[in-house]
Parts: sequence; structure tokens; C-alpha cells
Amino acid sequence: MKFLADECCDAGIVASLRAAGHDVSYVPEQQAGISDDEVLQTAFREGRILLTEDKDFGELVYRLKKPAYGMILIRIDVRDRHQKWPRVEALIAKHQDRLPGHFVVVDLNKYRFRPLIFNQPLL
Repeated sequence: MKFLADECCDAGIVASLRAAGHDVSYVPEQQAGISDDEVLQTAFREGRILLTEDKDFGELVYRLKKPAYGMILIRIDVRDRHQKWPRVEALIAKHQDRLPGHFVVVDLNKYRFRPLIFNQPLL
């Protein structure tokens, strides 16, 4: 799968996704310091699932109606950071086909899927 990992995303998750064979673009490596709006636009334009730990992206997508291809919001406390990759890995293994077109919240106990309004990249 193709992902765009936001600056706030744990670098260990990026490394694990890459090791698992996924195509991952990481904002700090490409365009450090760009706005959340630019991150969202880039992910949409490139048909990438946005991976973030910043809940502000939900506001961009739902309140401001910005387009998104797919989004994973990791809501796991820093004290449990060792659980982030196993939870994301399990999400991809079980729900890979559902990730495009959805805003997915990942916590320690569940995954919450919410459909995205605009989710088709302009290719």
C-alpha cells in the first residue's frame, strides 16, 4: 500500500511499514515544516493513505470538507508506544481493502471507521 506519514508520526512505524514492503513517503524526509493542509493535499493527489497522530486532520476533512484518499489516526498514548506498530500492522492485515475512502481511528482496543466525503485522487 501507499502511505504518507505526517511529521508527528512515529519514525518506528515508518520503518516498520517500509520493512513490510509498503511504499511510505515521510514528510520530515521530503518537505519538513509544510502545513497540515499541504500534507493532506499531497496524500490525496498521490493516492496515499495519510498516517498521523494529529487529530487536526479530522477537522480539515469533516468541518472544512477537504478531500482525502484515506486516513489513519493513531490515538495511542506515548506510554503505550510499543503497541502502535502492532495495532497498525493488524489494521492493515485485517482491513486493507477498507482503508481507502475511510478515516480510521486506531486505539489500543478498537478501530473506528468513518467514510470520507471526497476520496478520489485527481490523477
